[in-house]
Amino acid sequence: MTAQANAAPVRAEESLRQTLLSPGYRRLLLLCVLLGVPIALACFFFVGLQHEAQHWVWTTLPEAAGYASPPWWWPLPALLLAGLILAPIVTRMPGGGGHLPVNGLGGAPVGPRALPGAVLAALATLPLGVVLGPEAPLMAVGSGLALLAVRRAGAGGDQRASAILATAGSTAAISTILGGPVAAAVLLIEGAGLAGARLVVLLLPCLLASATGALVFTGFGRWTGLEIGALALPDLPPQAGPDAGDFLWGLPTAALIAVLVTLGRELGRRTVTWTRRHTAARTVACATAVGVCVAAYALITGRSPAEAALSGQATLAQLAAHPHAWSVGALVALVACKGLAWGVALGALRGGPIFPAVLLGAATALACSGLPGFGATPALALGIAAAAAAVTGLPLASSVLAVLLMGRDAHDQTPLIVMASVVAFAVAQLVRRAEPEEDRASGGAPGGAPATGAAR
Repeated sequence: MTAQANAAPVRAEESLRQTLLSPGYRRLLLLCVLLGVPIALACFFFVGLQHEAQHWVWTTLPEAAGYASPPWWWPLPALLLAGLILAPIVTRMPGGGGHLPVNGLGGAPVGPRALPGAVLAALATLPLGVVLGPEAPLMAVGSGLALLAVRRAGAGGDQRASAILATAGSTAAISTILGGPVAAAVLLIEGAGLAGARLVVLLLPCLLASATGALVFTGFGRWTGLEIGALALPDLPPQAGPDAGDFLWGLPTAALIAVLVTLGRELGRRTVTWTRRHTAARTVACATAVGVCVAAYALITGRSPAEAALSGQATLAQLAAHPHAWSVGALVALVACKGLAWGVALGALRGGPIFPAVLLGAATALACSGLPGFGATPALALGIAAAAAAVTGLPLASSVLAVLLMGRDAHDQTPLIVMASVVAFAVAQLVRRAEPEEDRASGGAPGGAPATGAAR
């Protein structure tokens, strides 16, 4: 029995060695390096164009109309227009404009045939303030271009190679907005649930494509001067290590964040059910409802509606740099109004679910940071980690994302970050209802990892 047990790892190691040294796999790695460049360029111009359009809608156009900032009613026509644009894409174009965000980032990769609809839906509606992020459309660009390259090369018949390349393309794309290949690789490892030789075979192409893409993506940002709106926190509150008070208040806050995020996803699932009939008209109605929620935030707080309408990267950076610039009431209004809008958007509109959830988690935690012994820096760190873990179902990847975002403050905050991720993940699992069978069949996934199946 012992000899058989020892022989199994040896056989697995030999099988892995043969796979890594095989000509086909080496060609696959080379193709991933080559794919990383065009995918990164496509993602760069995609996000750059989206950011420029967003700036025009929420800054340039209001100023041209004589407003220093968008008035409270600005989201109403913007979101109505988003619904009118999205409705025919969802009902008539192949792929329906991409994945439903309530299903996370899972499901089959978007293939070349469905890619135009996903790109059009994102570029036409994200700048108008549909509350969602660019991460899911970016992954669609990565997988679609990778599968297109495979088919142009005449290798589309190899389903395993196509699946690996599609996942590598998605990972390369998402790494451009998550700050590099490390967070994307950890997300892949945890989300795919692979182990042993299968993990290494899949991970190496994804790391190569992501690292190559990150170099090109970063370089083009410097060369062109275009802003891409990547998730980053250049300024943070004063450094402060967590103490007993931060854990005392922080872990219940992480549980609260998990409940809020899970309730938002439940609203998204109900919205999906409602929009299955009369899809076009109800898509417009849902977009209008999102606009009403965003306008309500501006009316209640007197602040810019863009803080609630956009995906959250810019507002999160402002919260991190000036955590006390928001009153507790404004933070509560942001969580309530943006949370409702996010829940509706998850089930009817198109985009990514993670960035808005991270902002909701950070705002919730900072609203609680006035409690005795609860600091703003630990609150920000645990809010990011807890929300990411609740929305993705990936506590390790969420911890890594929070650590990367916290930068120099991450070392002291790591224990609190990890504990908050675990607590939020556990609470979300307890609160979350079982997903309907039809949602699972359509590619729903609690996690945010790229899927490993090829798409048409």
